[in-house]
Amino acid sequence: MTQTASHIPTLETERLILRAPSLSDFEPLCAFYDSARAKYVGGQMDAEKVWRHLALEAGHWTLMGYGRWTLVEKASELPCGMVGLWNPEGWPEPEIGWDLFDGFGGKGYATEAALAARSFAYDVLGWNTVISLIASENHASRSVAQRMGATQDGVFSHVRFGDVEVWRHMAPADIENGGMEAYA
Repeated sequence: MTQTASHIPTLETERLILRAPSLSDFEPLCAFYDSARAKYVGGQMDAEKVWRHLALEAGHWTLMGYGRWTLVEKASELPCGMVGLWNPEGWPEPEIGWDLFDGFGGKGYATEAALAARSFAYDVLGWNTVISLIASENHASRSVAQRMGATQDGVFSHVRFGDVEVWRHMAPADIENGGMEAYA
């Protein structure tokens, strides 16, 4: 039996469902963290560490009242990544982060889901700013941030991840006053 946390909202976009992380995500996460795709998010992990990471994803919602969702592709009903809001101890400020599983990159899913997460942060949580932390070599994630209208805003040095770029997303007022989403 797989249960999801009832306090975690489900969001929908045109092609995706953003739902609570659940135990059914364990195997897809194991595959992700066994692949080269995990390079920029802490590297490869064995199954025991992946289980702890899945518990961490769910626990962030309980501790912070927000977190990352599992992305499900509507067409296939398969989990295709994790996207959402993140602010663990040691982070400079709240972040929008995205990880796509193998086979789901290059479809615009990260941008689509991250825009939904940013709207949730601004419209539901009342935030007025949010960042994304991106390794300078991670060109795909830099492109997602740029498509969302984010601009590079310095560097953050983290004990585990090293130096990462800080990408500042557009503020709610900038979006409302003709930002890139005004033309979507």
